[in-house]
Amino acid sequence: MAVRPWGVSMKLIIASKCYSSWSLRPWLLMKAFAVPFEEVVIPLRTAGTAQAIAAYSPSGRVPALIDGPTTVWDSLAVIEYLAERRADLSLWPRDSGARAVARSISAEMHSGFQALRQACPMNLAFRFAARDRGEAVAADTARVTAIWRQMRQSYGAKAGPDGGPFLFGGLSAADAMFAPVVTRLDTYSIPVDPVSGAYMDAVLALAPFKEWRAAALTEPAIAGYDDIGETPIEHFRSA
Repeated sequence: MAVRPWGVSMKLIIASKCYSSWSLRPWLLMKAFAVPFEEVVIPLRTAGTAQAIAAYSPSGRVPALIDGPTTVWDSLAVIEYLAERRADLSLWPRDSGARAVARSISAEMHSGFQALRQACPMNLAFRFAARDRGEAVAADTARVTAIWRQMRQSYGAKAGPDGGPFLFGGLSAADAMFAPVVTRLDTYSIPVDPVSGAYMDAVLALAPFKEWRAAALTEPAIAGYDDIGETPIEHFRSA
């Protein structure tokens, strides 16, 4: 069966790139796999933010994908829609066993790690000094890095055409789901093991991620996100 072409009206609705971790996930995947789309960026914490998002997203949250008459919201739902819509792109690993594991860790990322999310919100404008962020954050970090090590050992580090620097070798939806966590560990200087550090370097070196970060650093600062009671050790914002 011929692959149905992408709708010319496909839009991805996202929020401020400096802070919106959920927006990054499908955006990064779509860019990495050359899926054509128009991005609609809605700045966070303005008087019109909620109304602007609600005009596209039934949940009132980002991201949302508009593909002709179809609206899909929630980052993982968007990714699954894209994977189904274009199975030829192999957004998930090709092997059925690896694919099941990739979906499992992505679902775990989607629903878990609340302590890390709350204590270390995504912020691409700064880097903060390493410090003790509590047992819950340490436990979340330990689980995240254990996942990374296990995936690299079991799948990604294999020799041959299936190997590569990402969790399952080549870039997949699982890497997109974990990309914001990579930025969190980097932003807050949270120590990781060498395998996890190498994986983080691979994600941060992705051309689509660099494009996202560059755009994020041109956005206006939002005090409610930047004022977290810590003094940054590095500033990256260009304006």
